[in-house]
Amino acid sequence: MATYVVLIDWTDHGVHNFKDTVDRYEAAQEQMRALGAQFKDAYWTLGAHDLVTIVEAPDDETLAAGLLAAAGQGSIRTTTLRAFSADQMRGVISKAG
Repeated sequence: MATYVVLIDWTDHGVHNFKDTVDRYEAAQEQMRALGAQFKDAYWTLGAHDLVTIVEAPDDETLAAGLLAAAGQGSIRTTTLRAFSADQMRGVISKAG
């Protein structure tokens, strides 16, 4: 499974419905699981982003599908970062020569 850091920002619609944020997260978790992905951690944050999440998915396409489904409801926008563990980074370094 690939690991991703997903930064989530509320839209105006999301802010207007802030009381539903935990329910929306739980619904998104179910959507992700149905696709074979899952949120490993989620944190509501202060600062530049409203949530920081760690997601595992079998591939980029699966993650994109899950995030599009969640964002398509109008409450969030996302920025996604592919994350590598130390062991995975060693593999990247070895391929680079």
